[in-house]
Amino acid sequence: MDGAPQRLTDRVAIVTGGATGIGGAIAERLAGEGARVVIADRAVDRGAATVRRIEAAGGRAHAVSCDVADGGQVRAMVEETLATFGRLDALVSNAGIPGVAAPADACTEEDFDRVIAVNLRGVFLSAKYALPHLEASGRGVIVNIASTFGMVGTHDAPAYCAAKGGVIGLTKQLAVDYGPRGIRVNAVSPGYIDNDMDQRRARMTSDAAAANLASRESAAALQPLGRQGTTAEIAAAVAYLVSDDASFVTGVVLPVDGGCTSHFNRGRR
Repeated sequence: MDGAPQRLTDRVAIVTGGATGIGGAIAERLAGEGARVVIADRAVDRGAATVRRIEAAGGRAHAVSCDVADGGQVRAMVEETLATFGRLDALVSNAGIPGVAAPADACTEEDFDRVIAVNLRGVFLSAKYALPHLEASGRGVIVNIASTFGMVGTHDAPAYCAAKGGVIGLTKQLAVDYGPRGIRVNAVSPGYIDNDMDQRRARMTSDAAAANLASRESAAALQPLGRQGTTAEIAAAVAYLVSDDASFVTGVVLPVDGGCTSHFNRGRR
């Protein structure tokens, strides 16, 4: 963590879905800037591994098991954060699942409901139970991880697009209600990021995983910057929004997407 800006010293942050991928990168970046970080994830073993990496680099972190779709578990997550670190200054709602790729008429009700429960209801529940403590901190911040697919449509993802669009609307609504109470609420919308969400490729055959990655890279190549982003680039945007450098920023949805939502793509860069 040598050389990292120390904008978050003495702050405590929860990162849901913080064990791996974008969430893991966010947790490590916040810890690198001085925050004490609670990593909330169903994947407890991977969360503990991320804690070890943070501690090996000189930071402080704690892992808790949490399914953000379960209000009781979310409440317990917040309570354990307070018991461990004594306060809560920032909530990063990152936990999410991709769901089954299918158009609406082939999407089961169960899959639709599960994606909404994790990706949207989980953001609401995390905010609900964190907000009183964020207000008490005097500098509370929420950063929700949305998606460019909440801003524009994509094929075969009715639940995911609906949930992420809901996250964007909820972000703006919370910013209106809680700005007067000293809490800033913003969202980051990642585009094509080199991140295997839900470790999906790990469950594929090697050929299928290679084809999946090649498809993403091909799509990303059509964007203005011509590549996938990195999890570290998302983490950097989140750290900015959590920090006092963004002290007059609230209600914002920040695309970190290589420019993919900035133009109509006609099949070429």
